[in-house]
Amino acid sequence: MSEPISDSDAKKCPIHEIRKVPIDGTPLSPSATFEQWRKEGAATPLEYEDGHQGLVVTRYELAKLILEDKRFSQKPIRMPLHQISREESAPGTTIIDGELATASDLDPGNLLFLDGEQHLKIRRAVTSRFSVRSAKGYESDIKKIVSKQIENLISQGSPVDLSEHYSEPISAAGHARVLGIPESLYSDYERLFVGKSEEREKIEYLRRVLAFKKASPADDLLSELVKSELQKNEIEGLTLSLMVSGRDNVAYMISTGIVALLKHPDQLQALRDNPALIDGGIEELLRISAVFLTMFPRTATEDVEIDGVKIPCGQSVSVSAVAANYDERQYSDPDRFDLSRDAFGHLGFGYGLHGCLGQQVARIEIREGIMQLLQAFPNLKLVHAEQDEPMPFYHPVAAYQVGEVIVGWD
Repeated sequence: MSEPISDSDAKKCPIHEIRKVPIDGTPLSPSATFEQWRKEGAATPLEYEDGHQGLVVTRYELAKLILEDKRFSQKPIRMPLHQISREESAPGTTIIDGELATASDLDPGNLLFLDGEQHLKIRRAVTSRFSVRSAKGYESDIKKIVSKQIENLISQGSPVDLSEHYSEPISAAGHARVLGIPESLYSDYERLFVGKSEEREKIEYLRRVLAFKKASPADDLLSELVKSELQKNEIEGLTLSLMVSGRDNVAYMISTGIVALLKHPDQLQALRDNPALIDGGIEELLRISAVFLTMFPRTATEDVEIDGVKIPCGQSVSVSAVAANYDERQYSDPDRFDLSRDAFGHLGFGYGLHGCLGQQVARIEIREGIMQLLQAFPNLKLVHAEQDEPMPFYHPVAAYQVGEVIVGWD
């Protein structure tokens, strides 16, 4: 863990006062604190919950440079809001088929913990399954998943919580389809990975799924993975990271995207009049509703000077996707929601070395989730959105949670 920034090091930073992650923002109305920090400099000293001091990057250009720079490591695992220990991330150990099951055993395959050649090796094992071409191959099944949830909404009746009865089921079923989780094991996936469960339960489950795929392979990601040349713990670690990553963000984006449209009737009408607007408009929705106030922090592995900011070896650096997406240097009038804006390049899915693997599939799920809902309910109305008021963060990395989104129709 790095030492606190010395007086001499502090002078290299844009400002001297140490700050905390602001808690007064909402998904569609980020804290004004971020705007103030951007005015003061590209990066701001940030105090982490464990007491050590790092930086948070709020300007777009520096954020991109940090995220693509190999001199920044994902280790050690640090959190702006809370230092996660192994005891917490893996609450215990258990013996599964004679093997010790802990999350740390699977670190060699966990993309969230890797850098360098090992990271490239693990990422390359599944990259082809998340290409633009592969994503289009899932489109038909995703449309069917969404259509099924439209029927579920109708059966629930008006008003209804969109997050619980629509967005979450779409994200879970879509995730399972892409990974290749068999139908017979899907209910357990939903229970363990959508609901709350201990790490050891997740590990036990993924081993059951991998054993199934080894015995009954199909044309899917997990079947391909069990046949790969990766080591057993690498396969299991990668499977764990794929099962836990991204699904909740898809649910968040569907619900929050609908909230944004219902609160901006001019943009909603423009989309209803011209459905093709969604093709580029999805990027604007992703820009204004990014989930991460701070992305997973990096640590400088050497003294770095980048875009005029000096970062000493060992210092934590958190990139704020929320702040960078509202940087007026990149997006004119950034607070304005405009589906016709060219918002490509936003950081809603991260960027660079550790950018979201599944972002092409996620775009399809979010697009279908929004468009089918609007088509099915011409008179859709927002009754209440819990996210309109500040809520506790979803994750110690500092991420918004979606909350209840109650909608109704005539």
